[in-house]
Amino acid sequence: MPSRHKSRQRALQILFLWEARGQTVEEAIDSYYDAIFPEVPPERDPFTAELVRGAVSHLPDLDARITRHAAHWRLERMPAVDRNIIRLAVYEMTGAGTPAAIAIDEALELARKFSGEDSVQFVNGVLDAIHRELSPPPEPPPEAPPPA
Repeated sequence: MPSRHKSRQRALQILFLWEARGQTVEEAIDSYYDAIFPEVPPERDPFTAELVRGAVSHLPDLDARITRHAAHWRLERMPAVDRNIIRLAVYEMTGAGTPAAIAIDEALELARKFSGEDSVQFVNGVLDAIHRELSPPPEPPPEAPPPA
């Protein structure tokens, strides 16, 4: 089984295929494995499939969160790679139980590899804002009663 980092890379590539080709999730997964590994496809990675299926099944919620926190950016105007990196990370934080620090760090690594330095900053800003929404600051402790 590949590392989770490799699984996330594959999930990003499949999400990109899914969106670009307008395929079903299963068709995109099959297309990815058929194109990348034509002779001897590797064993399918369950974590990759979980990420892809989860992100697509929660797409309206993910896109609504992203839209709220991507100041001055319409979702359809974002580079497709960046949009799908953010979708993947938000799904991991909200639906897959991945700690936010790990999801954000992995997203930044994907942005460095598949996009550019400006994208790293953009992805970080959007994900940080979403993380703050998901983890509001703790309530302050109640004030102590005045001394008697």
